[in-house]
Amino acid sequence: MNNFLKEIKIAANKRILYLPHAIRQMSRPDRMISPEEVRNVIEQGEIIEDYPNDQRGHSCLMFCYSIGDRPLHVVCAPKGDYLAIITAYIPSMEEWENYKKRKKT
Repeated sequence: MNNFLKEIKIAANKRILYLPHAIRQMSRPDRMISPEEVRNVIEQGEIIEDYPNDQRGHSCLMFCYSIGDRPLHVVCAPKGDYLAIITAYIPSMEEWENYKKRKKT
């Protein structure tokens, strides 16, 4: 496990904070993503994109199949005493190859 993934898991074990954008995206009627699904991505998922220079601080995009084999992406950023969930969404096959690699446009 890489060091950044360890940081994410340590921060998540302290507390998970959902930013307003994440709450809006998770509660959309066509998505309805639960906190349990987000935690599953954090615990079982893999980092598919790393954003070390993000304005919000070092963050990343994680992927995992969630409850009912539903693909799920979570963008998160570990902070000192919590893990910030920036957004969570169901990726589209039109934009992603195997939900892990962005298609060229």
